[in-house]
Amino acid sequence: MSLQSLGRIGENLAKNHLLSLGYKIREQNYRTNLGELDLIVEKNNIIYFCEVKTRIGDLHGKPFEAVTPRKFQHIYRVAQAYLLQKDIKNSKLSVQVISIEMFPDLTVKKLKMYEVI
Repeated sequence: MSLQSLGRIGENLAKNHLLSLGYKIREQNYRTNLGELDLIVEKNNIIYFCEVKTRIGDLHGKPFEAVTPRKFQHIYRVAQAYLLQKDIKNSKLSVQVISIEMFPDLTVKKLKMYEVI
């Protein structure tokens, strides 16, 4: 399985999980010339910019460990572009990292959400 395929599976799992928790999906795979955000969601008048990381096993570390300070800078830049494009002002904002660990048979071992305000 390619990393892209695994990433898509993880993004769909994260999307369904967020929907089950009452989040509204604003965008999935939002792209600009600055890059991409996996999910942009909203709940209780807060807009969340979500990075989804999915791994099978932990040979390369936990999924959330792949979100480095450089990746956070990237998320913030793309989020700013989104806010400008959609003319969104005075909204509460947050970043979430959704970490998904899977078994080799692609069942979920652990899904955890980390909020970075």
